[in-house]
Amino acid sequence: MAKWAFITNHGLVLGHIARNPRSTARVIAQAVGITERTTHKIIAELEEAGYISRKKVGRKNQYQINPNLPLRHPSHDEVMVGELLQILARKKADPAKEQMKLPISIP
Repeated sequence: MAKWAFITNHGLVLGHIARNPRSTARVIAQAVGITERTTHKIIAELEEAGYISRKKVGRKNQYQINPNLPLRHPSHDEVMVGELLQILARKKADPAKEQMKLPISIP
């Protein structure tokens, strides 16, 4: 059975960079579960699209995210990437203290 996830590798890389702007591609790849080569490709695509910029600090890169760009899918182009990153950065809720409330009713 194939694995799938709600967030693409691009979103996972961007989320990791948002939390750790000085991470190396190797560390990002390990955290996301993809190859270092794929990570370099994703970083280059994110940079080309303007979602991140990088500057050299010594021998390493430091990344900065542009939170004011919209998500790329036409059905969500009114949502800014910074909003998604805020959601991804949230800490896990303590289930004993808080129950998730859905804005829908289930019969």
